[in-house]
Amino acid sequence: MSNPKIAIVIGSTRDARFADKPAQWLLAKAKELCTELDFDLVDLKDFDLPMFNEMASNLYMPSADLAAIKWQEKMAEYDGYIFVTPEYNSSIPASLKNALDQAGKEWVRKPAAVLGYGSVGAARAVEHLRAVAVNLQMVPVRSAVYISGSDFFKVSPLGANAAMSEIEAGILPSLEAMLSDLTWWTKATKTAREA
Repeated sequence: MSNPKIAIVIGSTRDARFADKPAQWLLAKAKELCTELDFDLVDLKDFDLPMFNEMASNLYMPSADLAAIKWQEKMAEYDGYIFVTPEYNSSIPASLKNALDQAGKEWVRKPAAVLGYGSVGAARAVEHLRAVAVNLQMVPVRSAVYISGSDFFKVSPLGANAAMSEIEAGILPSLEAMLSDLTWWTKATKTAREA
C-alpha cells in the first residue's frame, strides 16, 4: 500500500517572495524525517488562478473556470496539506486565500499544517489560516513551524540571507512535532474517509 500524499503548498506568488527557501528546506526535512507520508511541493505560481468568480463553491456546483478545475484536480490528489505562508497585514496572502476558496470538496476531512515566516513568524496569519481551514472542513493540526524574529532575519534576504541550516536547530523540534501531528491526523482521516 502506498503512503498517504501531502502537498506542501507555497502560498505566496510575489516575485520577491522568500517562500521558496523555507519550502525547499521543509520538503527535504519532511522526506528525511517522515517516511510514513509522501511529500510534493505545489507552487501557486504554477496555477495562475483568477480571483474567485464562481456561482458557488464546488461543494455545491461544478466550477466553470478551467484554471480552478486544474487546481481542484491537483488538490484532490492529496490526503493532507502543509501551507507555507508569510504574514501580510496580519493575515495570509490574498493568493493563498483565493486558492483555498477555489476548491471546496477537495479539502473536506483532510489535515492542514502550517509553516509561517516573518518578523512575528506569521503567527496571526497562521491563526487566520486555521480559522479558514475549519470553515473549509479541514482538520488544522496543533503544531506549526514559525520562523520569526532573529531567525527570520538571519535567513531572509532582508537580513543576512544565511542558509536554513543556520536556524535549523531552533525550528527542528517544531517541525518534528508538526510532522507527528500531521502523520496521525492524515492516517486517521484517510481511514475514516475510506470507511
